[in-house]
Amino acid sequence: MAGETERLPDQPRPDRRNAFILLFFALMAIGAGNTMLLAAVLPQLTREMAMPDWMAGAVFSLSALLWSITSPFWGKASNTWGRRRIAAIGLGGYSLSMFLLWLTGTLALAGIMTNLVSVFICLCLARSLFGLLGSAANPAAQAYVADRTSKAERQSEIAFLSSGFSVGTVIGPAFAAALAASAGILSPALFTAVLAALMAALIWFRLPETRAPVADAVRIEAEAAGKHLWRTEKVLPFLIYAVALSLVTGVLTQVFVFAVMDKLDVSGREAAAYTGPAFTVGALAVLLAQLVLIPRLHMKNKTLMWVGCVPLLIGAVLMIFANNYASLILSQFLIGLGQGLARPGFSSGASLAVPPQLQGNVAGLVISANGMGYIVTPLFGLFVYEYVNPHLPFVLCALTLLAMFFYARFGMKDGLGEIREGEE
Repeated sequence: MAGETERLPDQPRPDRRNAFILLFFALMAIGAGNTMLLAAVLPQLTREMAMPDWMAGAVFSLSALLWSITSPFWGKASNTWGRRRIAAIGLGGYSLSMFLLWLTGTLALAGIMTNLVSVFICLCLARSLFGLLGSAANPAAQAYVADRTSKAERQSEIAFLSSGFSVGTVIGPAFAAALAASAGILSPALFTAVLAALMAALIWFRLPETRAPVADAVRIEAEAAGKHLWRTEKVLPFLIYAVALSLVTGVLTQVFVFAVMDKLDVSGREAAAYTGPAFTVGALAVLLAQLVLIPRLHMKNKTLMWVGCVPLLIGAVLMIFANNYASLILSQFLIGLGQGLARPGFSSGASLAVPPQLQGNVAGLVISANGMGYIVTPLFGLFVYEYVNPHLPFVLCALTLLAMFFYARFGMKDGLGEIREGEE
């Protein structure tokens, strides 16, 4: 214990590699479950039940609202309660959420629950548990890594952690398509519930951290910097970008499933065979960016942010003109590549912009911003797609990405969220 407290916060922690790998797999479970839910469960379930398309997005929207509200709380709580405890709470809440989604869908398809409004409300409430409790996992994991990495290696380590989620999204769609074909469209939800429960237990009993990582975390409560961190000029630019990116990726992801069904003229059950591989290609592109390009190119965080907008913009425009499966696959690859570059840019930038004592706080804010865009994606995405014009959501995304490019390239100060000369 004495050796741990004497170690400076910015010194690397090679003894934490196994812990980082465990958190990698925890986020992989969340990534797999979320993508399975999006690619092979909820859209297909709502169409099987003859529910409006926007209802599938609204289920995610309420959860995203709660996610954005509670993530800063969980990030701050991890300073004093410990990263291990908060991460385990997040995985446990996610497991319960997926189990209740499976239960609701099972009752609905069995004809036990026949009122569509009741089914919709139950789905929203079940998914809301992910927003309330599941939101604890990501900020605790990111803060855990930030606590135990030097500034020089933080970008690559946060990219490694984020790639755990991406690996899940690679595994999730393809596995969900096979599982849904053999065991029903709701089986991926039940599988995810069991997997998340297992990861929660592993974190609770095996993550090698049983104390609050920051010794003076209690003192932060009295500091103005901790209370109003989101307003500061060091953090706010990253949060603005993160919210815009979450809006764009939320629209592109949610609308993509229904665009595939309509462009290829396939039903809800058949769609999983198309959307699963497409999301897998997109997730592989994320991994290419985070595990290959970022460690080798050594770009600044600001550069990652504006460079990531380019493939995202091309992918959004391609969705307007896509009329076959090959072009839809290509658009997902470009969207995944852009996300893989941009997300570690603002996550690492925000982390480097604050001192070690505020890593839990800033992690919670970043994770909150990641979910804010999903609050309004049913309005700007699925509602517009279904009732206004099917091309308009992609046009809005393209315009937003163009603005994000100029904001990151010219609007943000040089050196913000970067390692200063002489630092390691």
